[in-house]
Amino acid sequence: MAPPLTILGLESSCDDTAAAVLRGRAVLASVVMGQTELHAAFGGVVPEIAARAHAEKLDLAVEQALAQAGVTLADLDAIAVTAGPGLIGGVLSGVMLAKGLATGLGKPLIGVNHLAGHALTPRLTDDMTYPYLMLLVSGGHCQFLIVRGAEDFTRLGGTIDDAPGEAFDKTARILGLPQPGGPSVEAAARDGDPARFRFPRPLLDRPGCDLSFSGLKTALLRQRDALVADQGGLHVQDRADLCAGFQAAVRDVLAEKTRRALALYLDENPKTPGFAIAGGVAANGPIRAAMQDLCAEHDVRFVAPPLALCTDNAAMIAWAGAELFAAGHRDDMTLVARPRWPLDQNAAPLVGSGKKGAKA
Repeated sequence: MAPPLTILGLESSCDDTAAAVLRGRAVLASVVMGQTELHAAFGGVVPEIAARAHAEKLDLAVEQALAQAGVTLADLDAIAVTAGPGLIGGVLSGVMLAKGLATGLGKPLIGVNHLAGHALTPRLTDDMTYPYLMLLVSGGHCQFLIVRGAEDFTRLGGTIDDAPGEAFDKTARILGLPQPGGPSVEAAARDGDPARFRFPRPLLDRPGCDLSFSGLKTALLRQRDALVADQGGLHVQDRADLCAGFQAAVRDVLAEKTRRALALYLDENPKTPGFAIAGGVAANGPIRAAMQDLCAEHDVRFVAPPLALCTDNAAMIAWAGAELFAAGHRDDMTLVARPRWPLDQNAAPLVGSGKKGAKA
């Protein structure tokens, strides 16, 4: 039997600069350099700042990952890199470094879809068998996918506007909470009353698995403005109750849409039915618990990767690269950085298509 491959993964699609070394299913090293402080004053990620930080930190992340793994560049069998979708400056930084390493070392280059990295993570962490249902719920994306292979995805539905992660970030800004918004809103919600404010559950009155969170964010903004007008500001308890109500609404929408997606998936009668949740919002405790309860109700295996592998990281890119490598996939110096790159190439764009192609 051939020894397991040793693959270097690179990830720079948003505001985390990451490098990881994978040998088989063993994560030898995973380095993530965040940029929270760089963007704190702006209330969100500034693409130009993110791109410059990636250019400065990528080689340092690689050096640290190799040192932690106890390997050298010569020990690598391949270089896997996020080639999209994402903020184009950051994606381009990673692709250019990967090309340089692959050329200099004479090693194979593998361009990876960032979303595939998330979608395939359950196979790295829990040896999930195909096909399984995936709820990919991150800062910029939210999709239900039937994962049939490393390059075979069927989208059952997704967000037509803001992703849940974006909605959490915007909610945090509206309420004056620090970024990233997901952890801040969840922390505040622990002391809140989810029943004090009744927020809408968008699109539950329509069939299908598509989601919308823009109206929910607007409803929260209006409720905040009403409180400020009535009492001259927000009390700590007001913030907690607003966060609890908002989080409960997101949880309820995701739970009902997941119920519908599970029904469609189970109609295919998979031999070993499984459901996985991944992406940054998968770290949210109440949302994760709701998904787990649904799976128990339908006798479906539930998998949620460790929190460190739910948010952006390079170990998932290395693993996706390993799966693609095993399938015979190789890239060359024509590999391009892509701001948009839908996993299901046959599905109609959820929110339109422009000069750069269909949105993810």
